[in-house]
Amino acid sequence: MIVTKTRRELERMRRAGSLLAEVLAEVVARVEPGVTTARLDKVCETAILKRGARPSFKGYRGFPASLCASVNEEVVHGIPGPRRLKEGDIVSLDFGVCLDGYHADAAVTVAVGEVDEEARRLLETTERALAAGVMECLPGKRVGDISHAIQVVAEAAGFSPVREYVGHGIGRELHEDPPVPNYGPPGRGPVLVEGMTLALEPMVNAGGPETRVLGDGWTVVSSDGSLSAHFEHTVAVTSDGPWVLTLPEGEGLEDWLKRVA
Repeated sequence: MIVTKTRRELERMRRAGSLLAEVLAEVVARVEPGVTTARLDKVCETAILKRGARPSFKGYRGFPASLCASVNEEVVHGIPGPRRLKEGDIVSLDFGVCLDGYHADAAVTVAVGEVDEEARRLLETTERALAAGVMECLPGKRVGDISHAIQVVAEAAGFSPVREYVGHGIGRELHEDPPVPNYGPPGRGPVLVEGMTLALEPMVNAGGPETRVLGDGWTVVSSDGSLSAHFEHTVAVTSDGPWVLTLPEGEGLEDWLKRVA
């Protein structure tokens, strides 16, 4: 069942999203050659708890950490550990927070030092694909319009949107209906209505779209070993246009779109 939110509830989710953006900035600032993914997870969890929220991911279906840290060919759900980042890596940082009973969820993929041209293009394309999906979050549109917009941007650059893993509704629960694929024809799926809140999260591979899960039961990698990037925002559908709930305080939709373009 799709759950819509009142404006008051959206304001509460915005507070959670602003908190998440603050924490994400702290974690991104710690990304450098030599840091372990376990250290990034510790920074993330400490920063969330310090702000009076709780990590949405830790313990969720048994996940052992607050942060998903997915490096290079790892698509999503990477478990933090002793792995040290090195110059030229890319790392996806994905986590959620719960504040006053409402969740927010976001992800970025960042370069570790200098990266090659393919990695740079992949990061830029994936964030642009997210922006294209966000701009479809309008009353009267359909979920398939979001999916198609993401796919068009990714494939126009020669990359492949992952098909097995999707975005989702979000609110009082971390995962709510509807699922939001990153590919597909427009004009299909549930109609978007005022007050829907969606976590859009394109996962895009530099090679083919196929994935597999490693032996830890969590970490998803590209089947062909190609690089993968992941960007995510929590977005509200409103008659005033998309409301990106996980932007930093003071940054509006137009500011973000200019930065991504």
